[in-house]
Amino acid sequence: MGIDDKVRNAAQEAKGKLKEGFGDLTDNPELQAEGKADQAAANVKQAGEDIKDAFKK
Repeated sequence: MGIDDKVRNAAQEAKGKLKEGFGDLTDNPELQAEGKADQAAANVKQAGEDIKDAFKK
């Protein structure tokens, strides 16, 4: 996995955490859900990259 993939996944996860936190502050359940979805997507991508890395070794 390239460093750029790691950075993109980390950025997406951070964006999701920010969205979720802002949703908590503003009592906006839709924004909270979007943040959780962004985090989940980033985690799935990261897991896929980790699997690819495991097979390369």
